[in-house]
Amino acid sequence: MYKINKEDITGVVLAGGQARRMQGQDKGLVMLGETPMIEIILDIFVPQVGKLIINANRNHEDYAKYGYPVISDELSGYHGPLAGMASALNEITTTYMVTTPCDTPFIPTDLVERLANRLIEDDADICVADNGERTQPVFCIIKKQLLSSLKQFLDQGERKIDRWFEQHKLAVADFSDIPEAFDNINTPDDVEEAVKKLESD
Repeated sequence: MYKINKEDITGVVLAGGQARRMQGQDKGLVMLGETPMIEIILDIFVPQVGKLIINANRNHEDYAKYGYPVISDELSGYHGPLAGMASALNEITTTYMVTTPCDTPFIPTDLVERLANRLIEDDADICVADNGERTQPVFCIIKKQLLSSLKQFLDQGERKIDRWFEQHKLAVADFSDIPEAFDNINTPDDVEEAVKKLESD
């Protein structure tokens, strides 16, 4: 079966949120033990893709230290993950983009492979992860050619990611075997739990 070459995939870490439940801390830079969360994400994500971009709306210098391009949302203000996806699609030179948020330190080591394979199998435009309970829309692979559709959607004042997905042929990749891979860090208590889990692994 035809598979997508990882060199034709740009990975995008979405780190542009406001993190209200973390007292406004930039979640990508929150320390899990001795390590900023973004470093844990990059260690897992970078080997899976050909190129990488970090989407952040603040602390660009901190993110730039990792050696990857850092881009802001083109829309001013905080408009959710779709704004970051649109800005990244506008930047990439590969046919495909895979996104992951900056606050999920347990992402699968085969995230990209499973998303890409399901996209091809279903001849879809977008493939999104599902943890067995619900879809995880910020874990997805998207074709670059959808940029104009996404820009039009945002220009209409729309922000809901599921509504944009519905406009395209959508595949769903089953990750019900590892639902905990999509656990995200929203509160200081979550940080404590994540550190315990990382230390026990």
